[in-house]
Formats: sequence, C-alpha cells, structure tokens
Amino acid sequence: MTDPVIRTLDDSTAHLFDDLPDPLRMREKHQRIRFRPDWQRVALRDGRVVARAAWWGAPGATEPLVINWFDVAEGEEEAGAELLRGAPWQVEELELDLPTGWHGVPDLRTAAETRFTAARKAGFELLVERYNYRWTPDCGLPERPGRLLFTPEPDDGVFFDALRRIHSVTLDAHALRAIEQGGVDQAAQEEMDFFHWMPSPREWWQIGRTPDGEPVGIHIPGRNPGGPCIGFIGVLPEQRGHGYAYDLLVECTHFLVEQGAEAIAAATDQGNTPMAAHFARAGYPVVRERVNFWAMP
Repeated sequence: MTDPVIRTLDDSTAHLFDDLPDPLRMREKHQRIRFRPDWQRVALRDGRVVARAAWWGAPGATEPLVINWFDVAEGEEEAGAELLRGAPWQVEELELDLPTGWHGVPDLRTAAETRFTAARKAGFELLVERYNYRWTPDCGLPERPGRLLFTPEPDDGVFFDALRRIHSVTLDAHALRAIEQGGVDQAAQEEMDFFHWMPSPREWWQIGRTPDGEPVGIHIPGRNPGGPCIGFIGVLPEQRGHGYAYDLLVECTHFLVEQGAEAIAAATDQGNTPMAAHFARAGYPVVRERVNFWAMP
C-alpha cells in the first residue's frame, strides 16, 4: 500500500472534495455553507480520495475557527489523522453533525466511529454530544407564558455578571471546559465574545424579569452567518426550578420571528435534559446530532 498524498485544494482541484461517498449526509447538512477551497484538504491513496476535511471561518476571516466536515473511508483512519495533524491551521474544535438516531443504525454508527477514531489519532478528544434544532413556521409558534417581562440592557457588565452566576451551576460542556481552564470569568467572557461575534444587533440582547422586577435570566436572539439562531438561554441560579428557561426560549423565538426569521437554529447538550425538554415543548425538532471534539493540549 502506498503512502497517502495530502493536498490542500484550490479552485482548480476543489472537485476532489466530492470524490468520496457521503454516508453521514454531510452535504445535506452543509448545503447552506460555502467553504473556501483553500481551507479544504484531501488525502489520496493511489489517486483515490480516502479522507477529506473542511475548515470553516466567518466571512472575511483570515483564519478558520473550526473543522466541521471530516470524512474518512473505512480502514483509512491513519490517513484521516495525518490529514488533520499536518494542517497549516491549528483550531481547538472539530464538530461533526450526524443524522438523528445514528447510534442505532449500524452503518451510520460504523461510519461515525471511523471518523472518531481518526480524530482521536490526530489528537482530539470527545467533549460532548449535542442536539441540533431547526424551527420553522410549520412547527407552530409557541404561546408566550406571560410570566416574565423582557427589556434590553445596554450595559455589558450586567450580562457578564449574569453569565458568571449562570455558569456557576452550568450543565454546558463548553462552559465547564472553560471553567476548568480559567474559572467562571473565562466561561462568561467566551460567551460574551460569541455574542459580540454574531452580526446581529447588540440591542437584541434581553433580560427577563418577574412582574415585581426580580431578574430571572437572559436570552440572546442572534443571527450567525447561517441565519437566525437562539444565541443563548440562561436562568440565574436562585430562579431555577420554575421552568423559566422555557419562557426565555419562547420569547427569544417570538423576537426572532418578529425580526423576520423564517427558520431558527438552536442547539443544546444531550446531557442537558431540562433544556432539551424545553426545546421539545416549544416545537423545536431535532434535525441533526452534533459530536464535538476538542484538541488535546
């Protein structure tokens, strides 16, 4: 068996990226995303593509943020690992959006585990499995519970303080990793950086309060490069146990619809069963299951 040849693509070789079967229906997932050919790489063995990966960054970015397309032919795990290890861009995260129910379908599970093995060989470790949602008007607009009042807040410090308190008892795996690295301040700052990174207006951010003015939590209606999204839902620790995350989610949905959204993306960790239940109650269907890997130190 000859050694694999790794190629970074350009406009003239971009077609090579399509020369590999797609059992996990990645192209279906990424049909609204345009990848830069020069941020795509393939591994070829005897002229045949045996692995491919695409790095993604926001429009206008000079460096990619994440690997979000990674395919490896069965038995070619080492070639897939080499494809990632030798890349000129070092990113912290690799995410794979898989068909719903993939655990229970033998062919899909085998295909997924082939990619997982290659990712681990390249130095990535599993962080979390998540649900990806996509709301459309056909899902029905959930009725507002009417328990909370919502107002914008121009002071970033108010949101930062709320995020510190929310993440002090978080179930979110990304936040827990940030806390492990640098405490709740780092977790809160990473959320703030993400909110500001989104091209949606800062004025959209809102705080939910009880009728007597007690703060309950925050919701961040957003728009990322893929379209409208639920940027963040968080309830303050002292206000938990009342189902207020549902109120925040419903308000966030209404807000985005009022801004013209015809579809809304969202996600939550599969281990965050309370939030997953709120999404289900609000009519958000699971459209994919995301598996997030992080680069080991």
